[in-house]
Amino acid sequence: MTESDENWYAPEIATFGDRMTAAREAAGMTQESLAKRLGVKKSTLQKWENDVAEPRANRLSMLAGLLNVSMMWLINGEGEGVENPDAEPMPSDLTEIILEIRELKSDLHQKAEQLARMEKRLRNLMVPQQ
Repeated sequence: MTESDENWYAPEIATFGDRMTAAREAAGMTQESLAKRLGVKKSTLQKWENDVAEPRANRLSMLAGLLNVSMMWLINGEGEGVENPDAEPMPSDLTEIILEIRELKSDLHQKAEQLARMEKRLRNLMVPQQ
């Protein structure tokens, strides 16, 4: 695969937030204008773009429509989306660091979910049985 053939928005390269930001910029929209059209706060939209939170299905559908991309492209980079940017390829050292950071973020997210499940189990065990 050559650099020009590389899918910049593939799941192993880009996050949901990366794809959302790229689509918003390609549509020529600001965060403020997109948030207003979606009926959400700008801070909510920023959380989506920063991969701190994800939209619910109904907002995801609206988002895809407003940005003229498919929901699947936003989720996993497959389907109708925006074109790869015309940019110089990143040095492989930087790409490796970015991929490692994304992997760590994913691991932390999974561990946070596991911790929440364990906390819920513990709370259920602490409730007196009737």
